[in-house]
Amino acid sequence: MKIGFLGLGNLGTPIAENLLQSTQQLYVYNRTAAKAQPLADRGAVICSSVAELATLSDVVFTLVSDDAALQAVTAGEEGIAANLKKGGVHVSLSTILPATATSLAQLHDEHGSHYIACAILGRPEAARAKKLNLLVSGNTDVFETIKPVLEQCGAANIWAFGSEVGAANVAKLCSNFLIVSAMESMAESIHLARQSGIDAEQLMHMLTQTLFASPVYSTYGNSLLKEAFLPAGFTLKLGLKDVNLINEQASTVGVQLPFGKKVQELMNQCVEQGLGEHDWTAIALASR
Repeated sequence: MKIGFLGLGNLGTPIAENLLQSTQQLYVYNRTAAKAQPLADRGAVICSSVAELATLSDVVFTLVSDDAALQAVTAGEEGIAANLKKGGVHVSLSTILPATATSLAQLHDEHGSHYIACAILGRPEAARAKKLNLLVSGNTDVFETIKPVLEQCGAANIWAFGSEVGAANVAKLCSNFLIVSAMESMAESIHLARQSGIDAEQLMHMLTQTLFASPVYSTYGNSLLKEAFLPAGFTLKLGLKDVNLINEQASTVGVQLPFGKKVQELMNQCVEQGLGEHDWTAIALASR
């Protein structure tokens, strides 16, 4: 298969690098062309437009910032849907609303191509270590066909959520809600421990070896202890975008998320304080 990749940000670049190690031909496109040059130096082909990328590829991966950006590169005469060959597959790695996935899947159906939702659990370092978890939904036959390519993205595990195309996006939003909730509760606990005169490092070491022995608590707990907010692995601005999506999806299905609203408020405060480009663990600063 000829593979295309659009969106070479902090996470997209290591995923594209993984694909380049395994595929005979990788086409890449990025709005800022300079970000594609390191991949070109290793054998990838830089495309001059979204349409060119789609025309040349059997499978196109996209990893863009939000729903609007994904719609912009997918729809229209110059978009992926109109230019991807019949039977081609668009794999969206972005964190978006399930309604957006459903809409774009319908658009691809109209053009005789396919859309697969493939949400990512994992930061850039996990991509480089090939320890990503991929949450996938959409046409099950198409999924089985491209599964080997998904594995080449750097997946440690692939979790299938069925044929309803937006299901993986719901799973990702729920996952990110739990992550940001854990970050905020850890930040408050660390602050309480320090203000109370106990060793916060010892506290977190005990917790991550006992009650909370999980990657989220160990990875984010370590970042919170070090206050390692720059450079960002995932910016607070993008984290707020995800929290907004979480609350929007809750509203759509009639679910109350009291803590979701509070986290949204805290992250808005951080962005207003100029912390948008800090890592999203900088939510810790809002509670001070």
